[in-house]
Amino acid sequence: MVRVLFLAVLMAALAGASAQDYPTKPVRLVVGIAPGGGLDGGARLTANKLSELLGQQFIVENRPGAGGTIAGALVAKSPADGYTLLFGTTTLLISPALYEKLPFDPVKSFVPIGPAGTEMLTITVSPSVPAKNAAELIALLKANPGKYSYGSPGVGTLHHLAAELFRKQAGVDIVHVPYKGAALIVPDILNGSLPLAVMSVTSAFGHAKAGKLRVIAHMSTVKLATAPEWPPLSDTLPGFEAGPARYVLAPAGTSSEVVNKLSEALRKMLAMDDVQRLFASQGTTSEFIAPAALAERIKSEAVKWSTIARETGAKAE
Repeated sequence: MVRVLFLAVLMAALAGASAQDYPTKPVRLVVGIAPGGGLDGGARLTANKLSELLGQQFIVENRPGAGGTIAGALVAKSPADGYTLLFGTTTLLISPALYEKLPFDPVKSFVPIGPAGTEMLTITVSPSVPAKNAAELIALLKANPGKYSYGSPGVGTLHHLAAELFRKQAGVDIVHVPYKGAALIVPDILNGSLPLAVMSVTSAFGHAKAGKLRVIAHMSTVKLATAPEWPPLSDTLPGFEAGPARYVLAPAGTSSEVVNKLSEALRKMLAMDDVQRLFASQGTTSEFIAPAALAERIKSEAVKWSTIARETGAKAE
């Protein structure tokens, strides 16, 4: 019995020392998208900053496919030792509503470490649409039920579900036109063949500043520094908020010591001047949220967006 107790104490001491020294080898940061694009860029920025702050290499590993669920399954089944992390997004939280079966639970299979920015979305219209603000747009849509269409990067994307949340809260009838990616939307809204779209700030910004399209409102509650004239949609629809959030997640069971060490590094990263400038230029918020509070937010977001997805009948394509 004494020997068993001694071994238990020794193992606990070794585990504590290991967590305190973490990381002692390279860390994988798995992202569910191919190289290139905003999400991959965000993962690489995060990996580079964590490498600087923690003195060990963080390596981005791209595992694209199935709306990020391939990456999610890989990390969920990995050892809970802090050496395989997931760079996940709100889209992962919607996956149970989009896929019949998943080998993991997007909430229960992970422990949140911290946020890595939330992308701002906009409601954008072609110049041919007469509405100049959200109230005018809602009035126009109510007066013309089913006559206006909006584009999104695809069924089940947060852009699509944000538009459906707008449709529901505003009480309007608009037709969804799914595209295969955000880039394909821009030419159609510029030439007027697509009247409305839910677009990221980065997609809309240059064209809006040039007067080639009109941003009606953005979907964040935080003012956009680079375009303060764009009002939040919540001014017209109180409480409205939508945007693809990015999170760093670890497999469930990861020690609190490792989680807290990583979380503190993310807090420092988000406070860096160069990161804040970059995020501001991209229309990305940089609010830090501690792991416990982030876990509650993720639970709430999972319910919110899964409910909208099920109401629309959206399924993965």
